[in-house]
Amino acid sequence: MDAIDPLGLAQALIRCPSVTPAEAGTLGVLEQALRPIGFTCWRQAFQAPDTARVENLYARWGAGDGPCFAFAGHADVVPVGDAGAWQPEPFAGEVRDGQLCGRGAADMKSAIACFAAASARFIARRGKGFTGRIALIITGDEEGPSINGTKPLLAWMKQQGERLDACVVGEPTNPEALGDMVKIGRRGSMTGRLTVHGVQGHSAYPHLADNPVHRMIRMLDAITREPMDEATAHFQASTLQVVSVDVGNPASNVIPASAKALFNIRFNDRHTSEDVKRWLKDRFDAAGGRYDLDIHVSGESFLTPPGQLSEIMAKAIEQVTGRQPDFSTTGGTSDARFIRAYCPVAEFGMVGQTMHKVNERVAVADIARLTEIYERMLDGFFAG
Repeated sequence: MDAIDPLGLAQALIRCPSVTPAEAGTLGVLEQALRPIGFTCWRQAFQAPDTARVENLYARWGAGDGPCFAFAGHADVVPVGDAGAWQPEPFAGEVRDGQLCGRGAADMKSAIACFAAASARFIARRGKGFTGRIALIITGDEEGPSINGTKPLLAWMKQQGERLDACVVGEPTNPEALGDMVKIGRRGSMTGRLTVHGVQGHSAYPHLADNPVHRMIRMLDAITREPMDEATAHFQASTLQVVSVDVGNPASNVIPASAKALFNIRFNDRHTSEDVKRWLKDRFDAAGGRYDLDIHVSGESFLTPPGQLSEIMAKAIEQVTGRQPDFSTTGGTSDARFIRAYCPVAEFGMVGQTMHKVNERVAVADIARLTEIYERMLDGFFAG
């Protein structure tokens, strides 16, 4: 059985310029590493209407009905920005001063390499008598619209009779040092596009017009004047941020016909998205007048309560790093919002200080330690 060098695999993955939705060879690199260990690999591509085609990989070691532990991650990365500002080049995958540099090093190709290496080591130790199953779920549009990746891949897996009993997502969860934080849930995310309609007219004759800007100001004040709620046991208070107001009116003597606003809400486990929609509508209706509200929900809030999975993870992390991680629900969304419908899920990966930045990087020493942590998580899970 071939061993996997996590650093070498991470470098090979970074050298694939897999900016969403491009696969750019990442899945082939992974298959070449996983098949010699005994993984069976399935490629699945999905393409919803008006979206780009995305390739994904599901790989499983073991068969039968034994318990299944899954690792999940995304092989796609965000654009590099100004490539000339990078030292070294963004897809070189070079090691400098003890740091692996490149787009995706932190978010999250290094963690994927650690998944594979930890699995190889665990399987080699347990031998042929081991009856459990290990799965890797690697998708290609987490940094994009998240339409053709994890969600349809999980549905396909269910159709094939694949069962997951626990899952760790390798997002870069640690604020400063490896071992700082495990994510046990995420806030919901909702984007609202508000269009307030009025009647255009002369600003000197407002009685002949209907100014939508004035009503929009009242509507936005109604949803921002006071906090939405307070923190809960595991979540921060919900937040609402108005991020754009647009009238598109260059004339100072014209009342515009419409006004638009864009806002984003991150809501905790006090709410569902339907609750928040009703809350918005009640406040907007009270302002009167015609308006349109377009809502996009990218994920509901969810929580994997502290229990067996988080305890296994925390123990493995403390054994390797000496740190007791915080259990947190901070930050944005991740593909864990889809996985939570299938099995308990939590997140732990690299230090995230440089994710999405120029000169993204992780410590080489952390790659070795994260591999050991994942291997110990497998030990803890399959010890029962």
